[in-house]
Amino acid sequence: MPGNDLIETCCIKSKLEDPLELALILMRNPRIKMHGPEHHFLVPAVLLSAYYNIKKDRAKKKQKIIEARSRSSKILGGFCGFYGDCGAAVGTGIFISLITDSTPLSTTGWRLSNLITARSLLTIANHGGPRCCKRNTYLAIAEAVNFLKENFGITMETNPKVTCGFTDLNKECLRTDCPYFAGNRIGH
Repeated sequence: MPGNDLIETCCIKSKLEDPLELALILMRNPRIKMHGPEHHFLVPAVLLSAYYNIKKDRAKKKQKIIEARSRSSKILGGFCGFYGDCGAAVGTGIFISLITDSTPLSTTGWRLSNLITARSLLTIANHGGPRCCKRNTYLAIAEAVNFLKENFGITMETNPKVTCGFTDLNKECLRTDCPYFAGNRIGH
């Protein structure tokens, strides 16, 4: 099963309400590469899954996850370095646009979709390069969870002690300069 098929199937079936926990389960699967465009779909998919699990709306969840896959498929690998916009950040915009049913002609949904993308991208950019799809996924999901609470009054509980288990797979890992590096999180 290709990575995006795994993400779609798992997110549609999942009952988890913690998008970060669901992301970690998926990223630990060998079908999800260390770096790659599947993370562009993973971010909105886990957020949509958790959101609709909280809302208890399985039918809408499936429809929205399938649409997120379609939209995210247009975000190329290497988008961060070649176009200056990380696909994980774009994934947060896809998430908000889907839960608000935003279109290019919308007012509030359009604004919120662009705002979350901007906030996610700024958070990711402030951590510096080189790219790390795992770190950027964690950062984008955390930003979306905060944004959802601030703008929609919906709380998604996530584990604040998350550590990255992918350091040894990433030759460009920032190690102690990464907020998710295991050595930085001990005792938190």
